[in-house]
Order: sequence, then structure tokens, then C-alpha cells
Amino acid sequence: MDPEVPVLSVIDLGIIREIKNDPATGNWEIIITPTYSGCPAMDVIKMTIRLALLQNGLKNVIITQQLSPAWTTDWMSEQGKEKLQAYGIAAPAGKIAVLKNLEDPEVKCPLCHSINNRLISQFGSTACKALYQCLDCKEPFDYFKCH
Repeated sequence: MDPEVPVLSVIDLGIIREIKNDPATGNWEIIITPTYSGCPAMDVIKMTIRLALLQNGLKNVIITQQLSPAWTTDWMSEQGKEKLQAYGIAAPAGKIAVLKNLEDPEVKCPLCHSINNRLISQFGSTACKALYQCLDCKEPFDYFKCH
């Protein structure tokens, strides 16, 4: 699970890019791409992946961090986006929505589902989120930024 958003798995986030197995050596290589190149959760995520594989009998594990291509919210699963909404974090609008209007993506309040919101801060509880306030229900909420 993602240590910063505990309802999302690394599969939901799409940070696991590839899994390779070499039957001759028994080595497993897990290739991951961080959501941000400086994401502070990556060390914890790597350790958690390694521990999960060890607990399931896979001992020769190599975890490779790959920065290119850069991670995008388009890699998130639809189930992951639904989990975000249910958890109270607005899911990313998607690249197309952002490209249409770079300054003001259509952000849906995870509480009342209104799109009548305002940006409070470019950074929310973590660098990958922005802080918004719903102008209908008046509640603040995090938005998982699209990139």
C-alpha cells in the first residue's frame, strides 16, 4: 500500500512498471516509477515490496527505480481513482481535461461531487496533491494532481 494514501496499492497507482523473472538464477526484478522523482515515500514502498515478496518465498529480489518515462496519473487504475474519491481525495482530472484548461482543471469535490471549487494551495497534505475548497459544501479537500 502507498504509505501516503493507505487506500491505494502500488498496483492502483501504476508505479509497478514491469516484473521480470529469470528462471535460471531465480532472480526477480521489479521495476518501479515514482509518482514524483523526489517522492519521500519511495524508500518505504521499496521496502514494503521487498518484504511482501520475501514473505511469499521470493528471496532474490532486485527493485529498480526507473524515472523515464515519467509516471503519469493516467497509469492509475480506475479502481484506484474510485478508492481516492471514497477516501475523500479528489481523483485526477486526466491529461485531456488539464490540457484543455491548464490553469483550472475540473475538480470534483469527493464529498458532495460539486465542480464548484476553488484552489487554496498548489500543495496539499503531500506534494502530489493540491488543496481545494468546495464552494457548495464549504469543505476543504485534497486533489491528487494530474501529471
